[in-house]
Amino acid sequence: MAALGWLTPRRRSATARSVLAGEASAEAARKTAQALDGTDEIDGAAGTDEDAAEEAEPAEPEFPVAGDDLAAAFFDLDNTVMQGAAIFHFGRGLYKREFFHRRELARFAWQQAWFRLAGVEDPDHMQDARDSALSIVKGHKVSELMAIGEEIYDEYMAERIWPGTRALAQAHLDAGQKVWLVTAAPVETATIIARRLGLTGALGTVAESVDGIYTGRLVGEPLHGPAKAEAVRALAAAEGLDLERCAAYSDSHNDIPMLSLVGHPYAINPDTKLRKHARAHDWRLRDYRTGRKAVKVGVPAAAGVGAIAGGAAAAIALHRRRK
Repeated sequence: MAALGWLTPRRRSATARSVLAGEASAEAARKTAQALDGTDEIDGAAGTDEDAAEEAEPAEPEFPVAGDDLAAAFFDLDNTVMQGAAIFHFGRGLYKREFFHRRELARFAWQQAWFRLAGVEDPDHMQDARDSALSIVKGHKVSELMAIGEEIYDEYMAERIWPGTRALAQAHLDAGQKVWLVTAAPVETATIIARRLGLTGALGTVAESVDGIYTGRLVGEPLHGPAKAEAVRALAAAEGLDLERCAAYSDSHNDIPMLSLVGHPYAINPDTKLRKHARAHDWRLRDYRTGRKAVKVGVPAAAGVGAIAGGAAAAIALHRRRK
């Protein structure tokens, strides 16, 4: 892969592998964004109603700012845009297609159950899942996995999108801004999800391929923690964005490096550590897991009603599943 010169001077230390992973993800995202642009419309939209409108937060200065092409939005995927972890849903779909055996499925299922109950990312679980996924796809064509990924999205992921977060992303799109997913999931999977949601593109973990065949190795490291920040920094430099005018959204304290890069950080469905950090730094909070209002007042004005209604709808759906 050709060397990239997009990185601006970094304000903190980062491992060489984090930088490589971030640059590789930014390069992959830019290559696919043009193909995604204008190819698909969003599958539906978060609804609104009068009751939700009555619960809307007090008016704030308009955000996102319409027509601000120096701004963009970056959304974490797992438990921010989608319930659960994309890699686990992908593994479930591959098992259905006999890519691996029942013992491996049981491990995927346990990891997914733990993730849903704990609501946070466990490094050991995530590493185990990544190693399993790499061994499974090794030797397969990239085009084959992309085609299967489309099917898996419809089977396991589409119904797990948080309507409230989706409304926030749509507010940025309506303002004429680009919206990117930023995730440790494979960039191919993330790109499919971004396209199906009508987003600009995706930054994700880049698996090495030669002549269109997966080698079973990564380029750099998984796009997690500091690597996400490096990817956002690289993409912002390449796109000519002003990070102080950009927004980022995540549920995990692992993404504090990414959230700290932008002028408008949001904690969505936050874990305990992120919630504490967000309160301490006066970041906006929004929790769609229960439909309750966030402790810190404030959502983007353009998305407020849709976000609240979406959160309520998601909470009702989750409650019914648990009965």
